[in-house]
Amino acid sequence: MTHSPRIDRMIRVNQAGEYGATRIYAGQLAVLKNSAIGKTLRDMEEQEQHHLKTFNEMAVQQSVSPTILQPVWYVGGYLLGVATALMGEKSAHACTIAIEEVIADHYQDQLNQLSSTEHAALKATITQFRNEEIEHKDHAIKEGGLQAPAYAALTSVVKAISKTAIWLSERI
Repeated sequence: MTHSPRIDRMIRVNQAGEYGATRIYAGQLAVLKNSAIGKTLRDMEEQEQHHLKTFNEMAVQQSVSPTILQPVWYVGGYLLGVATALMGEKSAHACTIAIEEVIADHYQDQLNQLSSTEHAALKATITQFRNEEIEHKDHAIKEGGLQAPAYAALTSVVKAISKTAIWLSERI
């Protein structure tokens, strides 16, 4: 993979996003691990751990430093997970729906930028992970996330947080 500032930003922001996702699931599992959706949350968290491991490896290979905001994502992701889980299972699913919509769009934007065969491996990874994030969203919809109390307000806030985290992680 050719080293470029654009590719570095992609790897940095994707690593940060997957890190944040693992923290959100950790927070949700702290509250809901013994609930009806505990297994689903563990399965999704495991998949996010794989995504994180992949981008961690890419970051090392490309000498890309993680965002300096990682400690913020450590705490913030966990708190977002706890907060949505405390609101109930449907709210935890609504959080997943909101985040995965933002991430799927974000990954699609990256895929649109990676038209050259020079970045085929990165493009394949992002394509696979985008598809898996969409599966998470679809599962959360099937499990009733759209029926969460104050769905529109909750998902608007979660989407705004996610978009802000992306914007910041691309730059810092």
